[in-house]
Amino acid sequence: MGFTDMLKRIIACALCLILAVTAAGCGKKEDEKADAKILLGFSQLGSESAWRMGNTKDIEDQAENYNISLMLENANQKQENQIDAIRRFIAYKVDVIAFSPIVEEGWDNVLLEAKNAGIPVILVDRDISTQKVDLTTCLIGADFYQEGVMAAEYLIRKADSLGMEHVNIVEITGTENSTPMRQRQAGFYDTIAADGRMTILESIDGDFLKSRGAECMRYLLKTYSDTIDVVFSHNDEMTLGALPEIEKAGFVPGRNIVIISIDGGQEAINVLKEGRINCVVECTPKLG
Repeated sequence: MGFTDMLKRIIACALCLILAVTAAGCGKKEDEKADAKILLGFSQLGSESAWRMGNTKDIEDQAENYNISLMLENANQKQENQIDAIRRFIAYKVDVIAFSPIVEEGWDNVLLEAKNAGIPVILVDRDISTQKVDLTTCLIGADFYQEGVMAAEYLIRKADSLGMEHVNIVEITGTENSTPMRQRQAGFYDTIAADGRMTILESIDGDFLKSRGAECMRYLLKTYSDTIDVVFSHNDEMTLGALPEIEKAGFVPGRNIVIISIDGGQEAINVLKEGRINCVVECTPKLG
């Protein structure tokens, strides 16, 4: 997503938030409204990566900057924990609910409860799929599809520069049925579809976790051995987990195998400078 598009989205969501909180405050006495802070309940999906922890910190920082009272809950990668947190926010009568959904589906009932309670809901980082309309106010997030496109475009250029006639790719995806997993994969697949050199050997769920990245890479190396030309990983944590496994197998990441990652955390950038990662597509965590 370009800066202008991101700015427009943030402004739009800010306006939605202002309108929502104004509506939520109707019926209160004027002096109460003048003194009251906005109370925001935010359910973070977890702390699985440096990106996610940076995202949480940015939300905490911005809440402090704008004098917003923040109720923050960590769901530890479990949808049921997020649903429970949203219900607690409703019971506490917060002014606004925000959350980063771990998966896209399964939110209709709890969000309808929030709507019936008159509490606006903002999505952060990830989108959802619902059967009902108008359950959320807006989404603040990156263009995951374009991130996948950029990763694929880099690969095509790299294959051209190396004179590769056939390109065998293994993919370590993010959490199954999450927005970044679906859209990053779609952007990547759509872009390489017209290039007859590209073959996806296998796509495997790494759940955005470093430990799972290592497990997935061990399996992929055992299954496909020296036929792997490219590893496309949906985030830096999984990439950093995969690299030692590649080295243990006797390959040099960045040379024998092209490594493409997404996020842009400092550790991955350092490894990029070392040449052990070939490409890192940036995804900013600063969505607060």
